[in-house]
Amino acid sequence: MDRPTSLAWLRNDLRLSDNPALLAARADGGRVIALYVHETDEGVRAPGGAARWWLNKSLEALGKALGQKGIPLLVRSGEAAAVLDKVIAEEGVQAVHWNRRYAPGERELDQGIKTDLRRRGLSVASHVGNVLAEPWTIATGQGRPYSVFSPFWKTLRDCRIDPPLPASDMVGEAIEAESYDSDYRAPKWSRKLEGQWQIGESAAQSSLHDFLDERLEGYPEGRDFPGRDVTSHLSPHLRFGEISARQVWYATLARMEAEPEVKPAAEKFLSELAWRDFSYHQLYHRQDIATVPMQEKYGGMRWHSDGKAEAVWQKGQTGIPIIDAGMRELWQTGYMHNRVRMLVASFLTKNMLIDWRNGERWFWDCLVDGDVANNPASWQWVAGCGLDAAPYFRIFNPVTQGERFDEAGDYVRKWVPELKDMPDKWVHDPASAPDFVLREAGVSIGTTYPRPLVDLKASRQRALDRQAEL
Repeated sequence: MDRPTSLAWLRNDLRLSDNPALLAARADGGRVIALYVHETDEGVRAPGGAARWWLNKSLEALGKALGQKGIPLLVRSGEAAAVLDKVIAEEGVQAVHWNRRYAPGERELDQGIKTDLRRRGLSVASHVGNVLAEPWTIATGQGRPYSVFSPFWKTLRDCRIDPPLPASDMVGEAIEAESYDSDYRAPKWSRKLEGQWQIGESAAQSSLHDFLDERLEGYPEGRDFPGRDVTSHLSPHLRFGEISARQVWYATLARMEAEPEVKPAAEKFLSELAWRDFSYHQLYHRQDIATVPMQEKYGGMRWHSDGKAEAVWQKGQTGIPIIDAGMRELWQTGYMHNRVRMLVASFLTKNMLIDWRNGERWFWDCLVDGDVANNPASWQWVAGCGLDAAPYFRIFNPVTQGERFDEAGDYVRKWVPELKDMPDKWVHDPASAPDFVLREAGVSIGTTYPRPLVDLKASRQRALDRQAEL
């Protein structure tokens, strides 16, 4: 009797280790093929431009790694069901495996495919996705989804989180990876990201261990300072599943056990990993969080529509240095420091009164770590309409935030070089600097650097008044 051919349909899980679907396909005992589909289905959010650039590189790395194990990686485009049908017919597939997704449209699509394939006699199994705890496994005492992070984190911390699956024993005759257009669907502007990132499963593991070995101890305090390199930079690797959340969790626990003195720092890092899970729980239990406010009253919020002002924000030309630094870092690198993400989001939604969904879409297109759960959940948190959100009256002052967390102006000077000669005292508020200071620094407000787009005090009050209408 011929051994079966099993298909592992990969999505946000571009790795060999701790990959339940891939390991299950291997356990079937026959030939294994892997498939990635650039899905065109309605209800499945297409990756943004920067993420598509990363995706192409990640698929190249995965194809080579799988090829060394004798497993071909097929990369196709189209509606998922039609692509699967064609591959199943061409390859004689008898069993299909995938790791679960949690967005409403993704779940509906996957369930429909599962039902159809089973009806036609194929063996189909879905497996745990790239989270610490699946969204239906954690609930309040009343059996409801958590809406506040602190008790969610306490419950998750006390749960038994399954350890990563052991490394696969997949061994096969090496094959050459399938070639395909590496620029497929990635915009030309994304090419500026070349050389700035190491991509793939091996790079993800290196990033994790470099962080745990070299930067973990400074993480709790240093993570708020954008000029310091103390964060893990794991977010894009997690977004594409080049590393699993469980692998990060258990590696951190191992470091904590080996060196108990790092426990406070490790616990803080684990809580941030849990925040990612909290976003996925919101994604699962709510309507489309990329478009629907999680607090209903915000459906009546009166936003401004100002395309010119929005473009100024996108280009990092607002005249508020730390805002401009963050937006330029985003455009040049596909990434932005987390505290600065909060500042630029607060500035757009509160000082400019522009709809958070506009900012979320810009981030989605420009971020290499644009994540279907984290990105919209974080935007809703800052805008005040998310679960456990920052209260509406919390409106970050970007000048004082810059002075506090970028005291010497290192971050601003890196990304806003026209201010490189401003003294520390004025680098975050050049528009208020005396004329002689501006002259000595070679800065002309309104010429070499923009005037502030808004008055921070007046725009703060306007935001409070507008939200009070709700």
